[in-house]
Amino acid sequence: MKRIVSLCLALCLCLALVPTVSAAVSERQTEQAVALAALDIMSGDANGNLNLDAAVTRAQFAKMAVMASPSGRTVSGEAQVSPYYDVPSTHWAAGYVAAARDLGLVRGYLDGLFHPNATIRLEEGVTVALRLLGYSDSDVVGAYPAGQLTLYSSLGLDEGVTARRGETLTRGDVQNLFYNLLTAKTKEGQVYLTTLGYSLTASGKVDTVALINDAMSEPVVAESGWQNDLPFTSQNAAYYRNGKQVAATAITAGDVIYWSESLRTVWAYNNPVSGTITALNPSAANPTSVTVGGVEYTIGTSAAALALSDLGGTSLGDNVTLLLGRDNTVVAVTDVLAGGDTVLYGVVTATGRGSFTDAMGGTYTSDTITLKATNGGTYTYPVDSLGGRKAGDLVKVTVTGEKITVTGTGGGSVTGKVSSDGSQVGTTPFADDVQILDVYGSDGVVVYPERLAGMNLSSSNVSFCGKNAHGEIDRLILKDSTGDMHQYGIITSVEDLSSGMSVNVIYHYILNGQQMVLNSAGVKYPVSSGDRVQIKTQNGQIAGMYALQSTKLDSITGNEAHSGSATYLVADNAAVYIHRNGSYYLSSLTAVRDGGYQLTGYYDKAVSAGGRIRIIIAS
Repeated sequence: MKRIVSLCLALCLCLALVPTVSAAVSERQTEQAVALAALDIMSGDANGNLNLDAAVTRAQFAKMAVMASPSGRTVSGEAQVSPYYDVPSTHWAAGYVAAARDLGLVRGYLDGLFHPNATIRLEEGVTVALRLLGYSDSDVVGAYPAGQLTLYSSLGLDEGVTARRGETLTRGDVQNLFYNLLTAKTKEGQVYLTTLGYSLTASGKVDTVALINDAMSEPVVAESGWQNDLPFTSQNAAYYRNGKQVAATAITAGDVIYWSESLRTVWAYNNPVSGTITALNPSAANPTSVTVGGVEYTIGTSAAALALSDLGGTSLGDNVTLLLGRDNTVVAVTDVLAGGDTVLYGVVTATGRGSFTDAMGGTYTSDTITLKATNGGTYTYPVDSLGGRKAGDLVKVTVTGEKITVTGTGGGSVTGKVSSDGSQVGTTPFADDVQILDVYGSDGVVVYPERLAGMNLSSSNVSFCGKNAHGEIDRLILKDSTGDMHQYGIITSVEDLSSGMSVNVIYHYILNGQQMVLNSAGVKYPVSSGDRVQIKTQNGQIAGMYALQSTKLDSITGNEAHSGSATYLVADNAAVYIHRNGSYYLSSLTAVRDGGYQLTGYYDKAVSAGGRIRIIIAS
């Protein structure tokens, strides 16, 4: 199962697994811990502690070595016979020691014993690592252990390992050794990680994201008592819901959940989609995708495929709720979610008529309404009547059984300053699963609570505010408050060809480094040549141009730009140009920050109103 998880989540995940040492864990150690835990080579104890200073025994190392081998996941600790006299079949590591021996990774001492509780020395661990890479003792030049240690260094297996010849390996040393092993070359010249079925990233590093994806279970729908079905105790585990770390109690019945036993982590997603089934492809007999609300979704589980097939009790024309997983594939299908109706809020992007197929295979036409919802999705619903709804209207779509109802959003507003951590407006908190849509005209962009930090919200920029049963804001629709959905460019020249009552102006401008031309017949915008501008579009057409304000910048740190005593925030997608000899060259913040340039920032409005520096000119 290969799906996308951000590396940021991976790093946060590891810190959640090692709470007692997180303050001292470096980024490299974090990536190491996540990668090795995902591969089930090495993980923290029952309390999540990595115990990097603890010594490693020969039995422990044997298990790690076996799990780091291509056959590792087929081995268990159980054994029918004793691999060594001092490793009886009842020993916790008997199966791993036996497998390590059979794979040629370890050997007993001359006395015929394995000494499982003895600590492992550097040269012993190095020898095992070299054998994993395909090297035999005869491949090593020089006497033991000098030859082994020389080869170990030349292969880069020693990065971060502090133990020296004759010294005991700590868990921190072993973590470095096995992580280095993953990127080392085998005797045949193959990257070792590829022997485990994985690949490196384009930059030559371990693909931690892919490892986490593969360590995840298949998705299931949480039911009452779901924690009892986990293959690990819930104590000291990490929980995420819709990408945010939460308490286990925040995960509710109906959530789609995944887990990793080796990472002791649960991921939950609450992403239901309701509407009419208008297509099953390639057929109702064996569907691999379903279209609901005008959007086609891939069917991700056999249970969902059965439910949507002609054997499962649903058919074309039925109103259903799809429970989507983390990659937006269908995990399960229900009639309605627990608690009753399914509700979406958003802005109407278009209305029209469409052709649909009913349960009997016949076709019918219906009015349709297309909605950009607060969850970021765009949905098209057949409706009995538009009721005068048009593009740009804010609406509430309610799916109840076989009925789809479209109404206005109703009342509900909120005012106050958003806290610096983006957790509340005034004294009203945001719900963990809050959905926020910033609307301009008949389109909108999803924003996150942190984006609104420090903003003063008033009735002039809040169109709708919905709250859950706890009084928390769970839906918020803004009136063009952030400016994030607009484009930002540079006017290079303006040709005013107007005559009498006829307005005809040609604007030449730069957008994302490209030269653009707008022939604006009938409209003249309040901008001049040389202005840095905000460009608003509607239905693919420019609807307005407005000059940005400027400020000389003294320095830029992270996303903060400093000008005297004032601090401005830089937009994530701010355009950076070098202005030389009258021409503009698209550049980057990294290139100009310390390049000795005079920097000027251009912003749309004050930070307290949601403004950001949108363009930076280096000259």
